[in-house]
Amino acid sequence: MASEIRALILGDVVGSPGSRALFFGLKTLIKETRADLIIVNGENAASGFGMMPDDVHRLLTSGADVITSGNHIWQKKEILPVLDSEERLLRPANYPPGVPGHGFCILEKKRQRVAVMNLLGRSRMGFNGLCPFQTGKKILQQLQGKADVFILDFHAEDPMEKEALACYLDGQLSLIFGTHTHIQTADERILPGGTGYITDIGMVGPMDSVIGSDPQQSIRRSLSQLPLKMEVIDNEALICGLSVVIQDGKTVQIDRIRQFPES
Repeated sequence: MASEIRALILGDVVGSPGSRALFFGLKTLIKETRADLIIVNGENAASGFGMMPDDVHRLLTSGADVITSGNHIWQKKEILPVLDSEERLLRPANYPPGVPGHGFCILEKKRQRVAVMNLLGRSRMGFNGLCPFQTGKKILQQLQGKADVFILDFHAEDPMEKEALACYLDGQLSLIFGTHTHIQTADERILPGGTGYITDIGMVGPMDSVIGSDPQQSIRRSLSQLPLKMEVIDNEALICGLSVVIQDGKTVQIDRIRQFPES
C-alpha cells in the first residue's frame, strides 16, 4: 500500500485580514482537504511586512505545522530570537552563514518523515546571497536518508527562475511551490520526475486590493513615483493555496485553492 501524505499549503498571509481569514477558514479547509500537513507562508502577517512573535503563535495554534517566510522576515527585530528558538518557523536557507534561524525542518506525519525547506530567489529580488540552486541541491544531499517527503517553498519574483529551479530539482523534491508575488498562477502541474509544481500559490489577504495593499495608495505611488509606504487594506480576505496528495514521495494530485473563509 502506498504511503500517502495530504498537504495543505497556504500563503502569503497579509496583515490582520489574512490572519482573520485563517482563523475562520483553516479548520474547514483542513476538513475539506483531509490534510495531514499544513504549511503557511507568514512573512507578511505583521501589517504586511514581517512577523511578530504573536503572529507565529497565532498561526501555529490555528493549525499550521510549519511557517515559511521570505525576504520580509527580517522587518521586525522582535522575531530574531524566535527564528532561533522555534524550529517550525523557517527563513530562506540561502542566506550567508551566521544569520539567525533555520532554513529547513523535519517533522513526522503518518509515520513519514517530511522535510520542509525554504529558499529565496535572486532574480529581481535585490538579494545577492547564496545560489538557491546550489543551496537546494546541497540540502537535499544532506537530508538523504533522513526524510521520505521533500517540500520546498521558493520565495521568488521571477517565473523563469522558479521554473528553472523546479526543473533542476525535479524528481528530487516531492513538491516545489512559489510564493512572494501574492498573485496565484494557473500552472499547477506534476513534472516528469514526479515533483508537483506551481509558480505562485497566491496570498491569504484582502481581495479588493493591490497585492494586499490599499489600491488608492498604490495608484498614488505609481503616478507620483514617490516611495510611499504601502498599507494593508482592511476588507474581506481570500484564501489561496494548494491541496496536494503525495504518495511514496511523489505528487499524484495537485489542486489550487481559492475561496473565502466561513465567518
